[in-house]
Amino acid sequence: MNLNKLLKVSTLAGKILLESGAETYRVEETIVRICLAFGAENAESFVIPTGIIVTITHNDEVSTLVRRITSRGVDLNKIDKINNLSRKIQNSSMSIDDFNRELCIINMNYKYKLITNLIWSSITAGSFALLFGGDFLDFCGAFIIGAIIKIIALSCQKLNINEFFINSLCGGITALIAMLLIKINLGENLDKIIIGSIMLLVPGLTITNAIRDTIAGDFLSGITKGAEAFLIAVSIAVGTGAVLSLLLPIL
Repeated sequence: MNLNKLLKVSTLAGKILLESGAETYRVEETIVRICLAFGAENAESFVIPTGIIVTITHNDEVSTLVRRITSRGVDLNKIDKINNLSRKIQNSSMSIDDFNRELCIINMNYKYKLITNLIWSSITAGSFALLFGGDFLDFCGAFIIGAIIKIIALSCQKLNINEFFINSLCGGITALIAMLLIKINLGENLDKIIIGSIMLLVPGLTITNAIRDTIAGDFLSGITKGAEAFLIAVSIAVGTGAVLSLLLPIL
């Protein structure tokens, strides 16, 4: 058995899961399942939001690998596919090379098209504006802003810009455009439009995973994700609040 190859493949699966927004326990469980399925006598994994450590044992030989995680997002489709693949290998004779090939295919899967992202981001922002008590004009205003900040967020992510800056920028642009839309009578309630739009930036999955990890006993991951969610919320508030405090008295 090639322990190094097994380590690389299992941590690749964990890396994809972690970068796609999976919970800590799910990543650790999947890595261990893969290692044992391919013949390791024992496997241990330690996962935090910024790194993975895996140790496997076979015939008294011990190997360890550390993999750094530098980016995190949300892709539930990848999580589902890797979960299914990790369970499939327990009941099939798939080789480790074939498994690695399948992982690479999953990792390279093309995401939703830009137009699809824009349409659903706009509908989501508008729907939240209605949910918080807005009217049809507020829906239209949030609909427009939702598309604009999605374009900005995607463009900034391609440039590897810091998430704090991205959320602050999107929050500020949301407040600015919302005030302009109110001025041209394409909105009734400034607060409803802004709240509906910035819901696209709220780290809902991060907050959920922070709570789940804490309840499951993964306190380090839970605290880290909780801190990440808090900083994202602060960045949104900074961007939105700065624009409102500067321009609201003028407009």
